Amino acid sequence: MSDNRLGTAVSPYLRQHAGNPVDWREWGPEAFAEARERDVPVLVSIGYATCHWCHVMARETFSDPEIGALLRQDFVAVKVDREERPDVDASAMAAASAFTQQLGWPLTAFLTPDAQVFFAGTYFPPTPVEQVPSFRQITAAVLDAWRDRRHEVHANASAIATAIRQGAEADATSRGGDAGVGAGPGLPSVAAITAVVGQLAAAEDTTYGGFGGAPKFPSTPLLEFLADAAADADGDAGDGDDAGAAGTARGLLDRSLDAIARSELTDPDGGVFRYATRRDWTVPHYERMLYDNAGLLAVTGAAQARGIADFLRDTLRRPDGAFVAAQDSESTIDGRRVEGEWYRRPASERAQLEPPPLDDQVLTGWNGLAIRGLAIAGARYDDPEMITLAQAAADAVLAAHVRDGHVVVRSSTPRGVSSAPATVEDVGLLAEGLLELALVTGDVGTAVVARSLVDDGLAERFDVDPVLAAAGTATGEQPQTAVRSGTVALANAAALLAQLTGERSYRDAAVRLVADRATTGTERPLGHADALGVALALQRPSREIVVVAGSRGPAGTGGSARTGGSAGTGGPAGAGADSGTAMRSIAAAARRPGTIVVTVTPSQADAWADAGFSLLESRSALDPAAYVCHDHVCALPARSPADLTAHLRA
Repeated sequence: MSDNRLGTAVSPYLRQHAGNPVDWREWGPEAFAEARERDVPVLVSIGYATCHWCHVMARETFSDPEIGALLRQDFVAVKVDREERPDVDASAMAAASAFTQQLGWPLTAFLTPDAQVFFAGTYFPPTPVEQVPSFRQITAAVLDAWRDRRHEVHANASAIATAIRQGAEADATSRGGDAGVGAGPGLPSVAAITAVVGQLAAAEDTTYGGFGGAPKFPSTPLLEFLADAAADADGDAGDGDDAGAAGTARGLLDRSLDAIARSELTDPDGGVFRYATRRDWTVPHYERMLYDNAGLLAVTGAAQARGIADFLRDTLRRPDGAFVAAQDSESTIDGRRVEGEWYRRPASERAQLEPPPLDDQVLTGWNGLAIRGLAIAGARYDDPEMITLAQAAADAVLAAHVRDGHVVVRSSTPRGVSSAPATVEDVGLLAEGLLELALVTGDVGTAVVARSLVDDGLAERFDVDPVLAAAGTATGEQPQTAVRSGTVALANAAALLAQLTGERSYRDAAVRLVADRATTGTERPLGHADALGVALALQRPSREIVVVAGSRGPAGTGGSARTGGSAGTGGPAGAGADSGTAMRSIAAAARRPGTIVVTVTPSQADAWADAGFSLLESRSALDPAAYVCHDHVCALPARSPADLTAHLRA
């Protein structure tokens, strides 16, 4: 008799397993209390709704009544959605690294009733394949150890938990200590950061583009670091060494982006798949994640950015403007679930078939990443629809997931709100995205909410899962290769606030958050590239560009009435408006590490100043005008595009 308890879950991944003959529980103290009472180990199976190999293991293993009976009798079985519970996933991944370097999903972990991992792996087939044992063999070995060598089980579990705890304590110490500022203790030097470009050049796949062999990932944080390094070298003096560094970084970036855009990784509708299974970017792994596409928006060229924006708008966007997490790798064709077949069909045939389903979670952090990417690309390419999409997503997430300037919901679906706590990913990525949007639209209300989120994040107001806390295995956020780190995003948002407010404490906090990660990144850039980009910006002299013009220009959409912004669509017509538009474009093109660009109308400038953003004080008298400042010390206002260009070259 099944006692599966996933039928009312909010997570779409958990609901996919509600019909299994396995007595699945959701993660929580109750599952581990049951395991203690029955004196049995806990199986924790982690995946996500659009994961192909998770689907395979569900069909092969968790739909088997005999497996269901085995797990019901000898284990407490727990299902975890890694998107909903990144804290649980990070802890289990850290433990699994003691057993395998081939980490991924599905993740299969066996825990003591005290929630400490004593064995873990990933996908286990129904029958042995080469050196990979079957799931039945794994459970038999686990039960043998649990029944006959319990002392070894507890010794292994304790040693792994201790290693996780020590790593988390070291990370907390590096974030909480006095990291210094400038080139002092903590931040690596500009030379050390830019030397990473040489490491990446040596690691480039010169035949097919990108880095490494199969499988091939977009690795968007790495690409954004290359864009930062290229822009930084372009803007720094321009001598031979700098020009060479800029060329190397730009070449690596352009070749990677070109390979991705031309490859099977990019679908004709503009969306980008999660990775290619072969070195030459062919045979994609077909799920399409919001975070990959959002990350590419911040760095890719105009044509691909437009395609990605179209995919977000047409496929992942909900009616309220928020974006769902992903689209599945599999679809149902001729009554069978098959991976990739729908995507391989011509557009005319696709329209006649049921498309792959969506992972309909709205995740706060991932939406923040999309808001950021759309705002950056919209400003760079004068694309007003991208700004509109970013604003609509911000409005939706703020209405449903944020209360009084605090993130109160990490994940929601049409079925309800998840009980999973908000994480630094949610706070950091949303704060950073809102600030980028505010800089483009001039909406001070959006900036005020972002400042509140940053203050929350710096105060580390995050709930630690009680099960992980009791086990001593809460890891905090771990470095990632595919998604921009919430910790790094929080640091960058704090650095932007330092430039907008003149408050040194924000900059010091930014240094503290990224110093250790960036130092590690100079030796191991994969997983820390985002920290390198922020560290590079912190090492450069602060430059602030403020453009004040009554007309928003082609990329501007005005503020949101809901957040109290000024629409700013009025203002002078004719030459003045044209001049303001041109200055906005010139300023946007001057973006590089250490440079912040904010565009406002005169009334918006006053609103920002009134809200405590001192950079905008006394900026409303002239329209149009542009101010180029260094640490809030500004040159005389530029009144024409030619004047602004001259000021930027000075």
